[in-house]
Amino acid sequence: MVSRRAVLGSGVAAAGIAATGGFVAWSGESRSDGGSGPELGTVEFFPPERRQDAPAVSGELLDGTPFDLADWHGQVVVFNWWGSWCAPCRAEAEDLRAVYEATHQLGVEFLGVNVRDGRDAAIAFVDAFGHAWPSLFDPGGEVAMAFRDVPPTVIPTTLLIDWQHRIAAVFRRRVYQPELEEQVRELAGEAA
Repeated sequence: MVSRRAVLGSGVAAAGIAATGGFVAWSGESRSDGGSGPELGTVEFFPPERRQDAPAVSGELLDGTPFDLADWHGQVVVFNWWGSWCAPCRAEAEDLRAVYEATHQLGVEFLGVNVRDGRDAAIAFVDAFGHAWPSLFDPGGEVAMAFRDVPPTVIPTTLLIDWQHRIAAVFRRRVYQPELEEQVRELAGEAA
């Protein structure tokens, strides 16, 4: 039997997540509620035979220029959902930059997806951390909703897309340079 307090608590939590555009900031704690969805703090890897196609993604970059993922056909893509308000996003910024610098010459593209931010705050974050890759400006979370099979509902989330634009991995937590670089290099090797 479910208590009234549990039902009310679930409703309040669901309303809070909905009010934030469907995103939860990951603080380093894994979910332990017995739910069947993806857990906070998890990493999923998909072997080539189990990879699903990434959705069509387009939008406006922070600088106002249009972006279409189809323009990067044949490239491995690292998607990273972030917000300037997110402490784990700040913590992983150096790791992301190190992986970008180590793998970009292999034909790997990086795309940030900024959520729940004003444009000025997002641009200040990119400038402060020296991100050399573009970021979509997605304050309402529409890009995340397009990834319905592996929804990035935790901030930060990083998705790896293989050269055929299939979803190869999802990190529902901050990333660390050694593990991310290993996976990105492996995907770049598949494309060779």
